[in-house]
Amino acid sequence: MAIVAKEIGCSHCGAPVEFKAGEIVTTCRYCGFTTVIQTGKAFNFEHSLILNNYDAVRMEGCVRAWMSSGFMKPGDLSKKSKIVEMNLVYLPFWVVFSVVTTKYKGVFERISPPVVKEGQIEKEYNWLVLARKATVFPTREYDVPLAGKIPYDFQKVEAYAKVLNSEMDKDESLELAKQQIENHHSFLIQRNVDRVIDLSSVLELKQMLYLHAPVWFVKYQYKEKLYQLIIDGSTGNVLKGDIPLNRF
Repeated sequence: MAIVAKEIGCSHCGAPVEFKAGEIVTTCRYCGFTTVIQTGKAFNFEHSLILNNYDAVRMEGCVRAWMSSGFMKPGDLSKKSKIVEMNLVYLPFWVVFSVVTTKYKGVFERISPPVVKEGQIEKEYNWLVLARKATVFPTREYDVPLAGKIPYDFQKVEAYAKVLNSEMDKDESLELAKQQIENHHSFLIQRNVDRVIDLSSVLELKQMLYLHAPVWFVKYQYKEKLYQLIIDGSTGNVLKGDIPLNRF
């Protein structure tokens, strides 16, 4: 019977480092040393940390403020809601600093006769890739405060927080970023043509950064139903929030 290891010894301090199937890059909670599980080699990219600025009390204040704002929400949402769960999770992200050029050829059909058009889109990106597979997260709505990043420091991570490891290596994340940016450019191109005939993109990589960022996952109950909020632990901004149907 094959035995699957669930932890390895940190090559820096010797402490046990837990990991789950599929995780590739792991960080020791005791010393902050980061290694690539598949090879056991030290991580050779910059590993940064975004600091969390909210404890549970302050985070509840953010939640209540969100509940009290906006005309789309029920008027009694803050008063009648009960927060049932708040979890702080440090999520792993790759940030792809790049310039992407997409050349295209298409047909503009909004006039008669249709016209063949060619063009180019060139944009600079700090493209964010969540390094977890099969995870739904509003990445495009998350403007990571990169100006506040520090070198990864395990001592800055709260004892009650959960730190997730990366399930993607650099090459996988780079390829995914290229696909996502090309899809984004395809959307932008629809302003100029109605039907794309040919499209090709070239990504000029400037830098890749691996970081952990604090995200609060909050569940609240309103009129016997559960709803979820996803909140940036650095800024307190709500990235995604479920709103109960407002019945007048």
